[in-house]
Amino acid sequence: MKRFIYLMCIVFLFPMVSCKKFLDTSPLDFKSPENYFSTESELNTALVGVYNRLEDERMYRRGLFTYLAISDEFFYRNVSTSSLFVLDFDAAQVDIGRFWEACYQGIDRANAILENIQKPVMDEQKRGVIKGETLFLRAYFYFLLVDNYGGVPLKLTSTKNPTDKPLKRATVKEVYDQILQDMSAAYALVQDLKKDPADQSDQGLIYSERVTKSAIAGILAKVCLTMAGEPLKDQSKNAEALKWSDLVIGSGRHMLNPDYKQIFINAAKDVYDTKECIWEIGFYGNNTGSFQQGGTLGITNGIASTDVNDPGYATGTINATARMYNLYDATDVRRDWCIAPFKYVTTNNKTTTVAWTTAQLYDRNIGKWRRQYETVVPKAIDFNSVNFPALRYADVLLMYAEAANEVNGGPTPTAELYLNQVKRRGHNKPVGTPDPAIDVARGLSKGKFLEELQNERAREFAFEGMRQHDLKRWGLYVSKMNSLAVEINANAPSTWKYAASAGKNTTDRNLLFPIPNSELVLNPNIGVNNQNPGW
Repeated sequence: MKRFIYLMCIVFLFPMVSCKKFLDTSPLDFKSPENYFSTESELNTALVGVYNRLEDERMYRRGLFTYLAISDEFFYRNVSTSSLFVLDFDAAQVDIGRFWEACYQGIDRANAILENIQKPVMDEQKRGVIKGETLFLRAYFYFLLVDNYGGVPLKLTSTKNPTDKPLKRATVKEVYDQILQDMSAAYALVQDLKKDPADQSDQGLIYSERVTKSAIAGILAKVCLTMAGEPLKDQSKNAEALKWSDLVIGSGRHMLNPDYKQIFINAAKDVYDTKECIWEIGFYGNNTGSFQQGGTLGITNGIASTDVNDPGYATGTINATARMYNLYDATDVRRDWCIAPFKYVTTNNKTTTVAWTTAQLYDRNIGKWRRQYETVVPKAIDFNSVNFPALRYADVLLMYAEAANEVNGGPTPTAELYLNQVKRRGHNKPVGTPDPAIDVARGLSKGKFLEELQNERAREFAFEGMRQHDLKRWGLYVSKMNSLAVEINANAPSTWKYAASAGKNTTDRNLLFPIPNSELVLNPNIGVNNQNPGW
């Protein structure tokens, strides 16, 4: 059972937002910060409210792995113009504004906890855990902001009054420095994941919806690799990424699930896989009752089906690109799991599968999250309880390999080993047994090894919201999107050529989202003259 997310049932009532327009109306019934945070329970309830912002529609309920993460992996069916789905939008686009707002709501909630963390009389270790998780979450919201908008206002105190003086944009480096400071402090405070899930003591965590030391170290590795790439290009951060990823690997608490598809079957069944899935964004139920905290994995980005019960309804709005399909070789089991090799056909209330032909590459839906395995019933049309995998152990292994390649001017034997472990698992082979037919060639140059690793990240994390982020930090996003359009125009059947639309529309301006128009109006210290380039 998803124990942590049950806390969502507790009403969390204190000022929750950072933008003035949301503070113009006072709530009729809430505990003010002066009267709240008086007990350990109230601190924990407030912490749930910070986690809650990660479950917003524009966050991990949908946006961050679909329409806010447009890349060369997928395209939206039947959309060619005037849409965020094909990168044809402006700074007034509502989802861009709501994403910004959700991040700052999370930051404001975190700031309120940090300002009141000393109020309750409670165990100091437990106080430290709450503080550590809060610091990490505040930093993570800033990571999402700086990664997508560039320099943003650095707000480190909670909103007290709608007339608070608006803040100027901090530089990208200043935001990252704050992220590193908060996450590093958090690492020392939070709990470890239990090595033995059967241990029911209070020491350590047995589920992955709350951040652990492994989660923080893994995300710190991701932050450092991002800083080492575009736009900062701080090469010194590769060594730090190596350090943080090595801490996760050396902890002995994690390992690759030997069966790739089982990771996602477990997620559908609400089974925790804490060795592989280090941090998950938790969802609960199917939004049919009063407590509505459902997710959407496998619905928009699933295999189209009109059968609500078996296998489960899915719009199948998103298709994989032929480029993504062709990245896999024929023996890679991830290909036909991530990209469905069949469609559902329902006739006379009976649903069967019909295989796609080899020519039907652009017809294929995403198959990574399959509703047929869901155990929460009755199944709902629009929501389910499947958690989103924010950090997997495979990611840590590949981040180590990438950082080691950069630090040493080429791959080390350990970097090769970790890359090969992921490749072997992807081919349904024992991860500890060398396989010359699968393993990366020994002694590749730095550039060739990076290319191998970049392709492996695409295969391993297909449709998990990472591809756009990776391409941008590698400085490849615009060229990859533009070349995708050329490929589709040259090779796709005429009925699918519109799939090139996003690639055609991609320019340097798409390296960042625009600062939302609503924020430019409200904050004169940003102003229209300080909009991101091209917007």
